[in-house]
Amino acid sequence: MSLMILDKGALTPLVDALIADYASRGGVVVGPKAKGSNFIFGPIADPDELRLDYSTTILPPKKVLQPQQERLATFNMQESQVESVIEAKPTVLFGVHTCDLHAIRLLDQVFSQDHPDAHYLERRRQTIIVGLECLEPCDEHSFCESMGTLSTDGGYDLHLTDLGEAYAVDVATEAGERLLSQYGTVSEATKDDVHSLNDVRSSKQPHFTSRLDFDRVELPSLLGAAYDHPLWEELGEQCLSCGSCTNVCPTCYCFNVIDEVDMALTKGERVRHWDSCQLDEFARVAGGENFREKRSARQRHRFMRKGKYIYEKFGELGCVGCGRCIRTCVANISIVDGFNAIHESAE
Repeated sequence: MSLMILDKGALTPLVDALIADYASRGGVVVGPKAKGSNFIFGPIADPDELRLDYSTTILPPKKVLQPQQERLATFNMQESQVESVIEAKPTVLFGVHTCDLHAIRLLDQVFSQDHPDAHYLERRRQTIIVGLECLEPCDEHSFCESMGTLSTDGGYDLHLTDLGEAYAVDVATEAGERLLSQYGTVSEATKDDVHSLNDVRSSKQPHFTSRLDFDRVELPSLLGAAYDHPLWEELGEQCLSCGSCTNVCPTCYCFNVIDEVDMALTKGERVRHWDSCQLDEFARVAGGENFREKRSARQRHRFMRKGKYIYEKFGELGCVGCGRCIRTCVANISIVDGFNAIHESAE
């Protein structure tokens, strides 16, 4: 819609006003904050907590829109009553990196197609997203450049780019425009500001090197021909089936639903929580049959989901190159090395 300039000195008053107003309405401002030597997305109670200089977070910001655990419904068996529960509140999700913006755009498709998910969609409707342009790789595990997520032209209401003394603010939606006019002190970007923005975005490119040995557009076909590749057995030998890789992935959306009943067996809640295709029990069905019993089969399924299956259904690769799965894997399995190994054997 427009490009505005926000002086860095005006950021703290903007965030402070956001926190106060959203708290008065039962809402919350969520952003990157320090947790020990790491970073997390969490509620911001003070502008000083907000760390826009963060590298990456332990868990992706998807947890704001798809919580690790949430109530779907309550029920009373004595009175034969069931009530749907949608736990959503006004939220500003602040400082989302471009790879995670791509992931959220994918989740928007996932939860709105076929069987629209009212819980996710209501939470998404009440969330304003403020993106943040990445100017340096998070660390050596990042491969966003390879996956085409180094920049984005959407998925946010406002998007900040650090110009040194100020932020360039891309205003993408009416909700973002209202937020900026209500809480921020900004000015319209000049031609010099636009030149500075273009210079910053072009100069960041050399800092992000590709870690794939091939073009990502080849990935679905490469994986399609690699169903019986020996790599899967190798990874199965390494994998501990802990599920860490999928728990930190910004595009994994598998969940389980359980009913929790009180001790009197009269009332209860239906609860949804994150699940992982890497856990042994994930593919176990009635009668004890497990159609992905081997760890090699589960690793193959994860790679196929990230590079083929999701693409075939939604037109977007299921991997955004954030590198979280590589950082967290206790068995040192790298999805980048796996993709490259498949490409090398296909040559």
